[in-house]
Formats: sequence, structure tokens, C-alpha cells
Amino acid sequence: MSTTQETVLVIGGTGAQGVPVVKALASDHKYAVRVITRNPSSKDAIELASIPGVTLFEGNAYDEPTLREAFKGVQYVFANTNGFAIGEMAEIYWGIRIYELSREFGVKHLIYAALEYASKLGDYDAKYRCGHLDGKAKVADYISAQPTTPMAWTVLTSCLYMEGLSEFLQPLPDREDPSTLVFAAPLGQGKLPLIYLEDYGQYARWILDTPSKSNGIQLHVATEDIAWKDLAAAFTEVTGRKAVYKDLTLDEYFKLPVFSNPDMVLGHSTNKENPTLFTFRENFSGFWNMWKDDLTKRDYKLLDEILPNRVKSVKEWMEKTGYTGKPSSVLKDYRDGFGSFNA
Repeated sequence: MSTTQETVLVIGGTGAQGVPVVKALASDHKYAVRVITRNPSSKDAIELASIPGVTLFEGNAYDEPTLREAFKGVQYVFANTNGFAIGEMAEIYWGIRIYELSREFGVKHLIYAALEYASKLGDYDAKYRCGHLDGKAKVADYISAQPTTPMAWTVLTSCLYMEGLSEFLQPLPDREDPSTLVFAAPLGQGKLPLIYLEDYGQYARWILDTPSKSNGIQLHVATEDIAWKDLAAAFTEVTGRKAVYKDLTLDEYFKLPVFSNPDMVLGHSTNKENPTLFTFRENFSGFWNMWKDDLTKRDYKLLDEILPNRVKSVKEWMEKTGYTGKPSSVLKDYRDGFGSFNA
């Protein structure tokens, strides 16, 4: 291994988004990868540690002394904070603090994993307020106002994971006709962007490999924006199984076996008395309203130029992965039992 190998610190590396990033960065030994984890004996951490070039750093990523130790000797940072765990207020603080520490420690390039700014896109109408989206996006706005030297930065803005079609977005059997699967969502005629996580990791790799193109940009990534009726049609075409789309009201949606308790406070690692925290119902009402009203957009021509071999449609992903609609674990928070689905 080259003695000039540089190190990437990955914050949030054991989550659904972080794992493909770690794998993409470590794929050819160009980068050494250091992953902060609270629990190095967890299944996800052990899997990552088995990858050549990946080392684990035990500690809490939302703790200043831990971060100061973790930042020593790194040249790059990929930061994906977890608003589901810490809430919007703390996510804004730690996002900005990670930027500041990156500057202090002489990091060459910071990648900040962001989401869409629902409130801002909706002209701050309360119907679009979504804590786990807005928190990251506020940090993204802060970073975007910073100079691109001496530290390069890139905001990597994603969307819903394609893999969520086996968990958060999974179809359910029709009560009257169990042979039919129902893709139900409060989406109206809107189109929902979905991202294949393996490609997400490759976008992060591209960012570090081509700083002349990636420095100072907000890169909004997705595989495809798809209407749910077209999702159901693609599923039927690929699997041969009948599927339909059912548009729901928000009230109907929260009666589905999706969240174990939609009125539970979101922020499992916080003091539940924090008045800035949302309930799942409040948070995901704004979430779905934003997608339903098509407030976001992506430059797919640019994404094709960056990753010519990317998966370009939900149908292609279904074929590639052998998707059947059966449930499987995707999000670490839900796998760990925080706000878990009943389905």
C-alpha cells in the first residue's frame, strides 16, 4: 500500500447511506477510511471493518473530544449526521461544528450529506415543515456560503433510498385481494425521487476524485423521479405480479402499519422534553407534502455525465436486484428498534 495514501474520516458510516460510501472509497486502496462508530461490535461495524483499508474509531460522533481525536491525521471528511437520532436543533449545531473542525484540522475536502430544504422550497409554508430534511438543508446553506479555499467542500443532497421499497415504502397486500400488492402513499400525482445506494456511494467517490469539478457545488442525486402509478406498473412488468397505486390522505397514511406510533417524538437519542422535536406525524406530513407538490428537481443530464453507468430507472433497479416487494431491513434506526415499522 502506498505511503502517500490519504485518509477519509466518515461520520455516519454504519448507516444505510454511509455503508456504500465507505465501500466506494475503500474499493481500490486509494483512500484509507476511518469510520466513527459507537459500537464496533455491531453487525454493520464488523462488516465495514472486514474491508481492507477500513478502520473503526470507537466513540460518539456528537461529542467534541471524540471528534477532535478522530480528526487527527485525516485529509478528507464525509459527514452524514443523523437527525432521526439527535433532532433538528442538534443536527444544525453538529453540522456546522463539523465544518469548523474540518477547517481547523486542515482537511482538504469536506463532503456534507444533505437533504432537500422542504420549508424553503415551499416558501416557508408550515405544511412543508420537516425537521430531518430542514436541519440538514440549513447546514448545507451555511456551508454553501463558505469559501472554496483553502478547504474544498461539496454538498451531496440525496433523497429517498431505492432500497426503502423493501421497508419504509414497501407495498402491502390488498385486503380484498391479497394477490395484489398496493403501493400506498399520500403522493397524489407527484413524482418521488429515489436513489440507488450503491450509486450514491459512487457519487461520493467522484467528488473526492475530481475536486476541480466538485468543489463548491450542491450535487442533487437520484436515480429517477417516478410517479407511484408508474412504480406499480414497473413492478408488475418486472415481477408479473399485479400491483396498484393507492393515493392516501395523510390521516389515512398514518393509520397504515408503517410507524409503530406516529405520535411518538422523533429523536431517539435526545431529551424528549426538547420543545423543538417533531412527532413522526408532524415530521412526515411536511415530508410527503413536499414530494406531492413536486418542489424539487435534479439535473439528470449532469448525473449521466458523472456516472455514465449509473442505474437510470426504478425498473432497471428492480431487475438488477431481483426486487420482489418482500420486506427487508434498510434503515439502521428502524433495525435498532427506534420508531420501528409494524409491517
